[in-house]
Amino acid sequence: MATIINGKETAGKKRLEIAAEVKSLKARGVTPGLAVILVGNDPASRTYVNNKEKDCSECGIVSEEYALPEDAKESEVLELIDRLNAAEHINGILVQLPVPKHISEEKVLRRISPRKDVDAFHPENVGKIMLGDYDFLPCTPSGVMDLLDEYGIRVEGKSCVVVGRSNIVGKPQAMLLLHRNGTVTICHSRTKNLAEVTKGADILIVAIGKADFIKADMVKDGAVVIDVGMNRRPDGKLTGDVDFAKVSEKASFITPVPGGVGPMTRLTLLKNTIKAARLQKGI
Repeated sequence: MATIINGKETAGKKRLEIAAEVKSLKARGVTPGLAVILVGNDPASRTYVNNKEKDCSECGIVSEEYALPEDAKESEVLELIDRLNAAEHINGILVQLPVPKHISEEKVLRRISPRKDVDAFHPENVGKIMLGDYDFLPCTPSGVMDLLDEYGIRVEGKSCVVVGRSNIVGKPQAMLLLHRNGTVTICHSRTKNLAEVTKGADILIVAIGKADFIKADMVKDGAVVIDVGMNRRPDGKLTGDVDFAKVSEKASFITPVPGGVGPMTRLTLLKNTIKAARLQKGI
């Protein structure tokens, strides 16, 4: 039976460290500030934003929410970003995705100053991640790496398979594993013989958004399985992309959903906001 990788517990412990760091910064006259922009009334987005604001409050980071209606014009969002880019008390800017279809996600992400891009989605920051010389890391991939470290799971020399090639998780996750000297394969909807590829993984990271998609016969005995998925079943319960009950009988380590990667994603946001404050204040 697999060891459960407890992201909730790990994030809780590390938030105490972050709170201590924020206290130290405040003693030097610096209070990290995060601005969160939410466009529309998507329930999942609202939940995420509420959780992020709660995390900030617990750690002493100032969080400002800017909630815009669903029909807000693209120009309004861009003008708001411009104001926040210029605001000295705001160190990090986050636009909760997805945005309504009439707003260009690309324009929005490019408008955020790279120095305040705590999601690490700006092309400049994406390029730095590719080179391995970065200021900020995308929140979910970074959270995954922190979990691997917390549980003493080495990447070097391992066969690492990432299922999903999104710009938010799959691609940057592959780069972070590569920087740790893992041998990395990215799978996607056009991958042939997917089960054969996933069965070769020492470390399997799944981020495709399909409930219980990865079955036990797709996983190697003793593999480390990281489930980034977050799906809601018809009965309202949350589930990941991995069939947890069956796969946990084969894996050596596995993340649950919820309580696995999610809390670590939010933790990275706090870390990035503090780093942005340090960089902007020259500390």
